[in-house]
Amino acid sequence: LLNNNRIKQIVRRSFEDLENLKYLYLYKNEIQSIQQRAFNGLRSLEQLYLHFNSLESLEPETFSDLPKLERLFLHNNKISRIHPGTFSQLESLKRLRLDSNALLCDCDLMWLAELLKKYAEQGNIQTAATCEAPRELHGRSIVTLTTQEFNCERPRITSEPHDVDVLLGNTVYFTCRAEGNPKPAIIWLHNNNKIDMKDDNRLNLLQDGTLMIQNTKESDKGVYQCMAKNIAGEVKTQEVVLRYFGTPSKPTFVIQPQNTEVLIGESVTLECGVSGHPHPRISWTLGTGSPLPQDSRFAITSSGGLFIQNVTFSDQGQYNCNASNTEGSIQATARIIVQDSPRFLLIPTDQTVTEGQSVDFLCSAEGHPPPVIAWTRAGGPLPNDRRHSILSTGTLRVMRVALHDQGQYECHAISAIGVRTLPVQLSVTPRVIPVFLHPPQDVVAETGQDVAITCAAQGDPRPTITWVKEGIQITESGKFHISQDGTLSIQDLGVADQGRYECIARNPFGFTSSAMQLTITATDVGRSGDTFVATSIREAISSVDHAINSTRTELFSKRPKTPNDLLALFRYPRDPYTLETARAGEIFERTLQLIQEHVQQGLIVDMNVTGYRYNDLVSPHYLNMIANLSGCSAHRRTPNCSDICFHKKYRTHDGSCNNLQHPMWGASLTAFQRLLKPAYQNGFNLPRGFSLAEDARDLPLPLPRLVSTAMVGTETITPDDQFTHMLMQWGQFLDHDMDQTVAAISMSRFSDGAPCSEVCSNDPPCFSITVPANDPRVRNGRCMFFVRSSPVCGSGMTSLLMNSVYAREQINHLTSYIDASNVYGSTEQESRELRDLSSQNGLLKQGQVVPSSGKHLLPFAVGPPTECMRDENESPVPCFLAGDHRANEQLGLTAMHTLWFREHNRIAMELSALNPHWDGDLLYHEARKIVGAQMQHITYAQWLPKVLGEAGMKMLGEYKGYNPNINAGILNAFATAAFRFGHTLINPILYRLNETFQPIRQGHVPLHKAFFSPFRITQEGGIDPLLRGLFGVPGKMRVPSELLNMELTEKLFSMAHSVSLDLAAINIQRGRDHGIPPYNDFRVFCNLSSAQEFEDLRNEIKNLEIREKLRSLYGTTKNIDLFPALMVEDLVPGTRVGPTLMCLLTTQFRRLRDGDRFWYENPGVFTPAQLTQIRQTSLARVICDNSDHIQQLQKDVFQVSSYPQGMVSCEEIPMVDLRLWQDCCEDCRTRGQFRALSQRFRSKRSPGFSYPEENPAK
Repeated sequence: LLNNNRIKQIVRRSFEDLENLKYLYLYKNEIQSIQQRAFNGLRSLEQLYLHFNSLESLEPETFSDLPKLERLFLHNNKISRIHPGTFSQLESLKRLRLDSNALLCDCDLMWLAELLKKYAEQGNIQTAATCEAPRELHGRSIVTLTTQEFNCERPRITSEPHDVDVLLGNTVYFTCRAEGNPKPAIIWLHNNNKIDMKDDNRLNLLQDGTLMIQNTKESDKGVYQCMAKNIAGEVKTQEVVLRYFGTPSKPTFVIQPQNTEVLIGESVTLECGVSGHPHPRISWTLGTGSPLPQDSRFAITSSGGLFIQNVTFSDQGQYNCNASNTEGSIQATARIIVQDSPRFLLIPTDQTVTEGQSVDFLCSAEGHPPPVIAWTRAGGPLPNDRRHSILSTGTLRVMRVALHDQGQYECHAISAIGVRTLPVQLSVTPRVIPVFLHPPQDVVAETGQDVAITCAAQGDPRPTITWVKEGIQITESGKFHISQDGTLSIQDLGVADQGRYECIARNPFGFTSSAMQLTITATDVGRSGDTFVATSIREAISSVDHAINSTRTELFSKRPKTPNDLLALFRYPRDPYTLETARAGEIFERTLQLIQEHVQQGLIVDMNVTGYRYNDLVSPHYLNMIANLSGCSAHRRTPNCSDICFHKKYRTHDGSCNNLQHPMWGASLTAFQRLLKPAYQNGFNLPRGFSLAEDARDLPLPLPRLVSTAMVGTETITPDDQFTHMLMQWGQFLDHDMDQTVAAISMSRFSDGAPCSEVCSNDPPCFSITVPANDPRVRNGRCMFFVRSSPVCGSGMTSLLMNSVYAREQINHLTSYIDASNVYGSTEQESRELRDLSSQNGLLKQGQVVPSSGKHLLPFAVGPPTECMRDENESPVPCFLAGDHRANEQLGLTAMHTLWFREHNRIAMELSALNPHWDGDLLYHEARKIVGAQMQHITYAQWLPKVLGEAGMKMLGEYKGYNPNINAGILNAFATAAFRFGHTLINPILYRLNETFQPIRQGHVPLHKAFFSPFRITQEGGIDPLLRGLFGVPGKMRVPSELLNMELTEKLFSMAHSVSLDLAAINIQRGRDHGIPPYNDFRVFCNLSSAQEFEDLRNEIKNLEIREKLRSLYGTTKNIDLFPALMVEDLVPGTRVGPTLMCLLTTQFRRLRDGDRFWYENPGVFTPAQLTQIRQTSLARVICDNSDHIQQLQKDVFQVSSYPQGMVSCEEIPMVDLRLWQDCCEDCRTRGQFRALSQRFRSKRSPGFSYPEENPAK
């Protein structure tokens, strides 16, 4: 602020170094002059106030270096004259004030009037400027003055030049005089080109306008013309010729023909003037050299020009002017460019749309030159609101139309030739939020009946109706059907169907909902299956135990021979509690199946056709007897959460007591959660596509193997230009912390004990993957091995123990929380097997030492031959033991397990040194707590942002604290389909790199040779080469047409002489096994449109070829399986996921975070100082601390970097400072005894802290 001073002058470059200055106030000073470039360097200046000073004139370059200047105030000065161009460089100008000055509005100021008028027409710059003189214009705004009022006079010629004949070397004078106001400038042209006197000192322009040429040369010959020009206009004299006397000379051009543009249908002349002695003869030819067409439209003028009338497009091209005499010949070429005024090709039509929708007005035109399309609204510019945009095709798109957008729009086709305009009308109808015509009413019904609940709504556009039962969306299945008009039909009512149902009517403008209560009354009559209970349960126990025993003998008494054996071994539950739980569920389900078969044999009708009434099968008191005898009742866990001192600080290993109101939420060996009601063929437990006797209305489902070969398997791999293969590896490691489905514990049929791998049948628990007849790879087998996941006791058929049929649910073997259960195990027993209880150091058991680093590998698992020793010649090394028994599945995963087991022991040792008084249990739990927090931080701060991008992280939302009402359990659709997106990130090769990031001597490993191969770690260089291969190599890019590499679809667990498995087909089959509803239902859940036709998928799946493949495979959008559809959706820009997958992942990861009482950011879990340290964690630091010798890597191992430029030393990577965990106390000797904190927290049970609602067995 320099206003109100006595500044008199501003000199050059006064403000040179103030490049960030935005406002400069110099008003109310005594400034009389401003030197040129006084404001140089003020590149950011937005406001310059110079009013109320004594300025009389402005230099031309005063405001030349102010690109961002928006306001220039010069009013109340004494300015009378302003040089043309003073304001021409102010590209950001919005306000200019020149009023209250001494402006002389004569012809010299006319340029300013034209500039201000141009500003006014554009409408974006406000100006003010008034005349002081002459007297008759005093006080008038300059913008209102006409050309005549400026008293300008166009030039007029008073003396013309004449032709001249001259001898070489003489002097020539061409006279030219003109008058006008202001006095016109004289310009001379030679052969149509302006003469620049500076180029040749022989040429001079005399005071009166005469052109003097001294010492004339050959090149001076030709045509001369004088032009007089001022601001009011310009005028030219006639053309005159300078010729030479005498000696013969070759032809030279006086006027050369010029390229000329002409409108179609008009006439054109190509001038051609030559001189020479004797006078040359002129002829014209086409550019190709051929003669002109014999056409009366072509003629040669007396001066030698080519005249063409009524020009057509065929006349466009090159023409040659040829001149010759006895001394020689010359040629000049010119081009005729035929132009056409714009013509509309696509004419926009009037449109009517509903408020909130988007609309396109098509408009395109052709012409020569091609016209540009512009749009206006009611004659003015389009609103500048980002909703209105003009596409490259010329289409006007209006997004999210509002009522005030209604009105006329104009499409203009603009070219140098002219403008054509078409008006079009947009009408907007107000949107109508759905309203109910018939809201649902409460219903009372008996078990075994069918019921239809009506719900009709109207709105514009027509609303979609969905039904929700107690927070879970209902999907189409054998149990539920939602008709077109919104009526919900429920088949074969059971007590489980009782509850609150909500009908939701939704269209793009909003939704409305209405609830009803369905009450079920049980009829207490004997059931047809009661007489068969005793025999059936004996038979069930016998057949299930026989099948389990033959499976165990088969799996554990010999080495695995086939991929089927490998998969079975790999998925087989190891701990006795899981085995007993699964056995109970299988016996219960088998008992009911046998009862059903016995009842069926006594019936004449075929129940498969009529649909069987499950709730009529057995009386409730017999069900309880089956529950007790099968072992189901014994396996209803009710955790003891009474040791509150322990539960306040640490997690249990099985995840129980995390939520103190619902102690089993998120615990291991509990059912997966559902977002939508499951979709089973019979409504209860049969997978979709289980048998071909489906409802005749529906198209049969395609074989999973066919879907895999048609659209999932790929040999083409596109490397990811942003992210490394570690992105995939962290995803798999994380997945093994959150979920593992418990497979059936029998690989043999219950009915006759035949192994599922040998029979291609669907007898429980087998559910083989059928191989299509013309399969590209499998020639020697009709099916691939697959067994169903174990049912939870009390779901599927087994749920009758709740006196009703519940749809079948599957068991999550792991805790769902991100709690490093893949390091520590998911049950107390697993955790004890992993701990080193021989010392008080809180360590995990350690395996053999790596001699070069002194660090330990994982310990080996003990027991019968395992999947890692399938071929002793190749692999004599047993499997490693870790918190998740899949640790050996592939080498990259084994390397991650090794890192984190070492990280636990490293932290425990450091804590022990800091707190020598702590006992082994306290050290173990504190180290475990830190490791879990590190995994959470890496996942949410470093991994998820790359997968979900900015859009997904916004959808996930900020952490707002623990919410005990959120169940953090894993969603069935997440485990079975959504999180399996990681399979599309897997490279077909595991790279192994040395210290300089070159391949190691033993080379890289094809993926199919990396399965169950721990010997490659013990014998081929340890974990370092594998880790470098993960963070030093780009991952596989997710491309909708390149999904799973062939190593996974054609060589999974490959072994000689046997059929390899197909991961994609397994994923699809598993989705059907688990009753995962089709893709379309999840689109509705995620607020995307319901796809009625395949074309409705075009926004999410833009590739027409992929949509056509889906159409040929599935026939109807209602059938599309979730997994393949999620995989082929186009990626949301900046992410690695499509829209539906983003919705499912954010839903799950939000629940995992907000429903975890031990979430690392939840206040009280760590002190603020400790939390600051946890946030220093990075996967790069964990690798530095726990690899054998890695010292060079990028700070973010998920980000692609090159060696050595993108790498840093480990010393530069922040570490967690564990001194913040040091006890500062006087009574440390007793304080650190874990037993003092927790009186052996597992030893006692307190009934007061067991939750009855979690104990259905009562």
